[in-house]
Amino acid sequence: MNEIIHLINEMSPYLLLGFLLAGLMHSFIPGRYYTKFLAKKSFRSVINAALFGIPLPLCSCGVIPTAMSLRKEGASKGAVASFLIATPQTGVDSIIATFSLMGLPFAIVRPIAALLTAVFGGAMVNTTDDSKEKSVETNGKHDDHKHEHEGFFAKLREALEYAYIEMMEDIGKWLVVGLIIAGLITVFVPAEMFAIFNGNTLASMLLVLCIALPMYLCATGSIPIAVALMMKGLTPGAALVLLMAGPACNFASMLVIRKVLGVRTLITYLASIIVGSIAFGYMIDYLQFNGIVNFLEHLTYQQACCAEGDGWFEWACTILMILMLINAIVLPKLGLRKAHHCHCHDGHHHDEDSCSCGCESDECHSEQNVIKYIVEGMNCNHCRMNAEKALQQVEGVESATVDLASKEAVVKGSATEEQLKQAIEAIGFELKKA
Repeated sequence: MNEIIHLINEMSPYLLLGFLLAGLMHSFIPGRYYTKFLAKKSFRSVINAALFGIPLPLCSCGVIPTAMSLRKEGASKGAVASFLIATPQTGVDSIIATFSLMGLPFAIVRPIAALLTAVFGGAMVNTTDDSKEKSVETNGKHDDHKHEHEGFFAKLREALEYAYIEMMEDIGKWLVVGLIIAGLITVFVPAEMFAIFNGNTLASMLLVLCIALPMYLCATGSIPIAVALMMKGLTPGAALVLLMAGPACNFASMLVIRKVLGVRTLITYLASIIVGSIAFGYMIDYLQFNGIVNFLEHLTYQQACCAEGDGWFEWACTILMILMLINAIVLPKLGLRKAHHCHCHDGHHHDEDSCSCGCESDECHSEQNVIKYIVEGMNCNHCRMNAEKALQQVEGVESATVDLASKEAVVKGSATEEQLKQAIEAIGFELKKA
């Protein structure tokens, strides 16, 4: 297991940096900045959606409600499809982690492949979609970004909380799963397993597609799995197929896309991912086996470094990351850490110990016109934020808060259950009475 321990040590400094950059993006870039460039049914909106999606740290469960919200606010089907394909494949955190574990060539090719595949898929959706786009106007009651007018240090604090608490909650468990799978592959998969695919690159790619398409893989958690398989003889091209198709698609996302965007869009979406990943996989293997680019060089370097041992800085980053994962994932389940926000009826989140919304007032705790619901289908904090935003934008809603752990939504106002249900179903979730 020394190789896996080395993988973790190699990855941890870059992950901590990637999480920080993702938190800064979340805190300092208003959400509505993305939406206004995606509304038209044009090739430019498709490119914009892919460019916006590539650096965003959204996993394949979190990207679905985000994309459905963009659609609800007026983004074209092509732009939404482009965003759905590009965003989960990459992210500023996974690009940096790819560089740390797989080297510069993979770190360059991965976002380029995501960009071109997304643009191709979005353009195809626009071409095959014969429905007329309707302009959608939001009521502007709630901004995408609640803390836009806060000062620099408040935004910085929000960035750190998002990076090292919320993102750790969302991505951390899948990163751990990925590392465990990588360890099992390293120990139990025989080195000669992929020898049967020598001379038949397509067969290995199709095998990887059959495994990767239906299952959930996050962009960062898939990296150690791809590295472990390459160490067992999987070609770099087939590994790229895993890195592209695994995060970009899963069975749950297929169902939501079919429900919200239609069967035709789903077929085009899947075809784009399959064709794009195989095409780039072939390109990678061509470059590798013709001596043009060595995509295995960094793996050889890793094994040499593993034999020499890791430095104190890598071990310190690994220990810090483990402590953060424990804080984000383990302590809340044991009841040893409270949620980092309270659910006040003013629609904002506050620290549990210093809630400043006037919770002590009768108005805040009034049960009049306050109804509790259960939101099914949420898997991460991005899901929660999008569900909360969808409820807040319903006419007649004064405030709405959603809790991820309990799946509970607390809604205050005169909106009917049917209105709330339609808003939640529009982003791919389900709403029912608590």
